[in-house]
Amino acid sequence: MKRLLFLITTLLLVLFGLSFASLNPEPVVVRYYFGALELPLSLLLSLVLALGALLGMFVSLWLWLAEKRRCARLARRVRLSEKEIRNLREIPIKDSH
Repeated sequence: MKRLLFLITTLLLVLFGLSFASLNPEPVVVRYYFGALELPLSLLLSLVLALGALLGMFVSLWLWLAEKRRCARLARRVRLSEKEIRNLREIPIKDSH
């Protein structure tokens, strides 16, 4: 069922993209610092969308790795604290009476 839903969603997105491309075939001039490039509007929007998705993935990966490092650091502190508590429980209590 999940595969079928994924297939239908993908097919609808491809059809939407093709209809969008056929409705917007006009070329657009993109000027950047080192020159200019003439691309169809649909291709330009697809490239910008893909670039944004990649950028979002890299930022998410960076944040995920930072959280993973933080989690490892906290787990190490917990292990050390538990070891210290265990050691303190094993020390006999000395009575001064």
